[in-house]
Amino acid sequence: MATAAYEQTGYDKQVRGRMPRLLEGWTVERLVEVGADSVKLLLYYPTLRYAEINYTKHEFVKRVGAECAKADVPFSLELLSCGEGRDDASAEFAAVKPEVVARSMAEFSMPEYRVDVLTVGAPVSMAFVEGSPSASYEILYSREEAIDYYRRAAEEARVPFIYLSQGVSNETFQYALELAAEAGVNFSDMLCGRPTWKDGVAVFVGKGLTAPEDWLHDEGARNIKNVNQHLRSAQPWFSMNQESRLQKR
Repeated sequence: MATAAYEQTGYDKQVRGRMPRLLEGWTVERLVEVGADSVKLLLYYPTLRYAEINYTKHEFVKRVGAECAKADVPFSLELLSCGEGRDDASAEFAAVKPEVVARSMAEFSMPEYRVDVLTVGAPVSMAFVEGSPSASYEILYSREEAIDYYRRAAEEARVPFIYLSQGVSNETFQYALELAAEAGVNFSDMLCGRPTWKDGVAVFVGKGLTAPEDWLHDEGARNIKNVNQHLRSAQPWFSMNQESRLQKR
């Protein structure tokens, strides 16, 4: 299944709010014509005090959702929580991230956006979680508190959602998925790139062109197997909700 990104990479730093920009000269219909089976939009979603920025982004997503519905193609929305006016890696943003993630999942689950799949990061900043391989000296959440935030965010979802690695290390992403499994949340899959291959860059720089191939067959393959084993707790969204409906009868 081929998924096409509809947005331009990055954002204009001169424009407040990390506003999304669509590919110039393209429409959902054109993306489908050249082979897209689904369309993806990446959206930076800021902290909750920026209502006017969020409103503009809401209308933007509605437009893309309407295009996808008209073309009868699935719409995947990738949400990157961010601290507009704050450092995304700071403790200040980490303190509000759980609410930002939960609110964004609730917002974009609404039918007017016509989102078919949400892609979200962990509802907590892993650098501030007790026991995380990337934990800093400052801990904001205990393991139990982090698990509770996973549950709170997942409860807001009304469409299937998958977890995004957000470029953390392989070990840290495994820990994030472990917390999701322990929380019993209804995530359906994960999207993982850099945690599987980024350590191979140093191998290329240090040992030359052929060395990364050996690294990928060994450590790279092991990285993929490591995260895949945590997908045992993932569940198909619709079958899971069918079971829930049957239990309520």
